[in-house]
Amino acid sequence: MNEFSDLVTQWLPVVIAMMATGCVAGILAGLLGVGGGIVIVPVFYFVLEMLGIPSATAILVATGTSLLVIVPTSISSIKAHNGRGNIDWPLIKRWAPFMVVGVIFGSAMATRIDGQLISGLFGVIAILVAMNMLLRANAKPVMQQLPNMAGQGIMSSSIGFFSVMIGIGGGTIGVPMLSACNYPSHKAVGTAAVFGLLISLPGAIAMLLAATPNDAPDATIGLVNIAGFLCIVPLTILLAPVGAKLGSKLDSVMLKRIFALFLCISGSRMLYQLVGA
Repeated sequence: MNEFSDLVTQWLPVVIAMMATGCVAGILAGLLGVGGGIVIVPVFYFVLEMLGIPSATAILVATGTSLLVIVPTSISSIKAHNGRGNIDWPLIKRWAPFMVVGVIFGSAMATRIDGQLISGLFGVIAILVAMNMLLRANAKPVMQQLPNMAGQGIMSSSIGFFSVMIGIGGGTIGVPMLSACNYPSHKAVGTAAVFGLLISLPGAIAMLLAATPNDAPDATIGLVNIAGFLCIVPLTILLAPVGAKLGSKLDSVMLKRIFALFLCISGSRMLYQLVGA
């Protein structure tokens, strides 16, 4: 009986925290039209910190878990976008080799460098994404078309490299990059769903095979928390439609500003911890 009580005491806070992450991530994803790691990583990171996990380990586990979560969600997204003809498969064929190379190098670096540096990188990218949402919502494209193949290779490998390091899908960085090249927005979003799978699948495998930190939460394999994955995925899928329904009743511009503020606060906190470490 004591062993059962100890087990409940040990696991209950972890399970509740993971479910809270899935709820918040699902509602925000549906509410704001975003998904994947840009929501999951900061929420899961702060939850793990509240459970007493050191910040350097918390960001690595949040990143690894997020990548595994993105695998099934990106597959679902690909099916939906492909049915609407929103995926540019010729571009995918050109970009995939470069992107996978970027993912391989990014995964290797993410599993070897200090977690505080990952926090700092996420902080910088989160703030840049927030500024892009606030300042470039109606801005003109930087280029009138995609660059030559060398330029596209740099773009795709960079998307893979930076995305896998901070546990996000391809849309957060890929959509703004494509949009800056006068690429149709609906095609950018649909094509980025495939980016998410190209990034998350090899990235998640690398995180599962990485060494598990001694101070990682229970049920962690490599840098992926299996309990977190099992709790986050179904709740994210279940509550995303709720967020979408709520979002349809609210001002979209205000919602984007609120999310941008959330990203700024999350990113600033991570940068502050890096500076103060």
